[in-house]
Amino acid sequence: MTELTAVIEGIGVLGPGLSDWPSSAAVLAGRLPYQTARTVLSAPGVLPPAERRRAGRVIKLALAAGAEAIRQAGRDPRLLASVFSSSGGDGDNCTAICVALAEPERQISPTRFHNSVHNAAAGYWSIAYGCTEASVTLCAFDASFAAGLLEATIQVSQTARPVLLLAYDADYPPPLQSHRRISDAFGLGLVLAPVGASVGAGAGSAVALATLRLTLSPEAPSALAHPELEALRDSCPAARALPLLEQLARARSGQVVFDYLDSLRLAVEVLV
Repeated sequence: MTELTAVIEGIGVLGPGLSDWPSSAAVLAGRLPYQTARTVLSAPGVLPPAERRRAGRVIKLALAAGAEAIRQAGRDPRLLASVFSSSGGDGDNCTAICVALAEPERQISPTRFHNSVHNAAAGYWSIAYGCTEASVTLCAFDASFAAGLLEATIQVSQTARPVLLLAYDADYPPPLQSHRRISDAFGLGLVLAPVGASVGAGAGSAVALATLRLTLSPEAPSALAHPELEALRDSCPAARALPLLEQLARARSGQVVFDYLDSLRLAVEVLV
């Protein structure tokens, strides 16, 4: 694979004990202790009232992470192409639909049906911000973060334009929880842009926070030394991004490796 490069302009994080990027960076850099707590998901104020009422957990998660990332980057969300990546989408709606199909009447709520499709979060994002740029929604099981990062970086390299990456996953309710164990909701937003394109890029003060260089590697995936954060990384596909976030939080250059294919991983060199 040809080496791919992009710069990070903005970061958004929401997860258990991680309420935003500044507090998450303090935890990942060791400046604050990690105190695990259930992820708090709020109704997205940017959505119209009807859509706000219908928004499920993964939609709230994706929009919250994305909103923080674009604020930091100072980019106009209407002008950003996007990549949405999730290992399973909305497990709550999937479970509710399966339960309804098991009942004699087999009546499925139209709202649950349209929220159950894998690109529902992308649709809500476009409604929230009036964005009509291209959007891709993908799934690669436990490698969904790496697949999303690879797709977004390819787009940056090919179009020479910034791209918003949103990776997100949430835990399933019973009985699916016993078959797909995800510990809690975790979402990450990254605004990626071409190298050298960040200064004066948006309405705010977008600057490159780090440069990423992507290649494929046979090396083992990176892990975290902190036992509770490593448990989170291992138990939620979107949280596989935590080693990258740790490098950024510590302002430390180096390589991190992510799950991708069975015999081939995605290596990311971080330059800060």
